Order: sequence, then structure tokens, then C-alpha cells
Amino acid sequence: MKKIYFLCTGNSCRSQMAEGYGKILLKDKYEVKSAGIEKHGLNPYAVKAMAEDGVDISQQKSKLIDLDYLNSADLVVTLCGDARDRCPALSPQTKNLHWPLIDPAQAQGTPEQKMVIFRQVRDEIKKRVADLK
Repeated sequence: MKKIYFLCTGNSCRSQMAEGYGKILLKDKYEVKSAGIEKHGLNPYAVKAMAEDGVDISQQKSKLIDLDYLNSADLVVTLCGDARDRCPALSPQTKNLHWPLIDPAQAQGTPEQKMVIFRQVRDEIKKRVADLK
């Protein structure tokens, strides 16, 4: 089975949401994992936004990049410029996509205003992951 790796800075929001959708939408095509340049913990707004769409990511953990998995991945998707710029070099046979998504963890305002941003990013990630089928 092919391997896909979703990467972002802290592995707390975007890459976690991509992993959650990937495990559902790509399960017949890819082994799906996510990681970050750093570990920031799983963002509770990401968990809530995904739960609203019927995807439970509450048991996922924030992880650092595993070089063995990275080097064996068929597709690496970076979800922010920081991950793209700081990601270790990929092997020539690894396909790489970059999705320049805003960081929902930087959203300001009330909890509901923050959720609006998380939902927008979630919906964009879902669409992009579905397009990988």
C-alpha cells in the first residue's frame, strides 16, 4: 500500500485534520500519517471542527516527523510554508504537494469566531484530500 504523509509546523490542526480525512477517504489507497516540525499538541478546536463533520480525531497525537516514514512515503503534503521550507529533503521518487492553508490556530476572537476559521480550513482540507482519490 502507498504511504501519504501530511506535514505542518506543530502537527496540531491542519495536518491532524488531513490525517483524519485521509484515514477515511483514502483508506483503500494509502497508509495515512501526519507529523510536524515541532509538537504543539492536538488543538481542541480542530477536534471539535472534525467531530462536527463526523470524524473523530480525539485519539490522534501530535508527532514529530519520522524520517523513516518520510523517506518511504509516496506522497508528502505540506500544509504550511514553514513545513515546506523546513521539511527534510525528500527522495526524488517522492511526490510532494504544497497546500498553503492559513493556520486556524492563529484565529482571534470569541470561541465561535475561531470555530468559523477552523470550519473553513477543515472544509478546504476535506476537499483537497478527497481530490487525492
